[in-house]
Amino acid sequence: MKGILLAGGSGSRLKPLTLVTNKHLLPIYNKPMIYYPLKNLIQAGIREIFIITGGEHFASIGRLLGSGRDLKEILGIGESCSFSYGVQDGAKGIADALGLAKQFAGNDNMAVILGDNIYEDENFMVEAVKSFSSGAHIFLKEILNNQLFEGEGNERRAKFGVAELLEHRVLSIEEKPKSPKANNAVTGAYLYDHRVFEIIKTLKPSWRNELEITDVNNDYIAREVLHYSFVDGFWTDAGSIDSLYLANTLIANKK
Repeated sequence: MKGILLAGGSGSRLKPLTLVTNKHLLPIYNKPMIYYPLKNLIQAGIREIFIITGGEHFASIGRLLGSGRDLKEILGIGESCSFSYGVQDGAKGIADALGLAKQFAGNDNMAVILGDNIYEDENFMVEAVKSFSSGAHIFLKEILNNQLFEGEGNERRAKFGVAELLEHRVLSIEEKPKSPKANNAVTGAYLYDHRVFEIIKTLKPSWRNELEITDVNNDYIAREVLHYSFVDGFWTDAGSIDSLYLANTLIANKK
């Protein structure tokens, strides 16, 4: 299985911090943000990783990570990795960024993770990666009502994609709904087979003018080949000022 780390986007919710650097290079406690999802992939046994970022800060990420050979001591891993890089032009959505990895992935299965997602359990992907053969797999976290929403008034909606479950099946996923049917947030990690690239070709931009990973996942649901598991411990993204502060606090208290 190959790994894909998505570290693009404009980081608009983190301005003015992101006027000078890519958001995935901002610190979470004592390490750059991008180290955390990178280690999640490595802990799952993945050694070939494709990193997708925006063009403006491409050189900074490349300078930090290099080829992957020199990160063993920093990340506390037993062997070196091999990194490749791609550039997403503009903030066109997660699915658009993933589509850039088609040549890298070939016919292999892939583990995909967002560069701003922070998980307490560094090994949360291990078992799912070991057992994965085809289709898709998502990682869920049950969120309390008072932590599920953002915005006020007519702008109030869930912060995340939300999965509705029934008898160990995922019925549907809604992208940041105003009236979510459940409290199961879809976190920023996914397993896919190579058919994901054919699905991406069929997508149309959403109300956010992006190609949504939720639409990819719903396609797998329609085929009845999407599975899920819940992650243990805390999880948060770090894509806003408040969630960046939360991620720093959670990781600092974990040490």
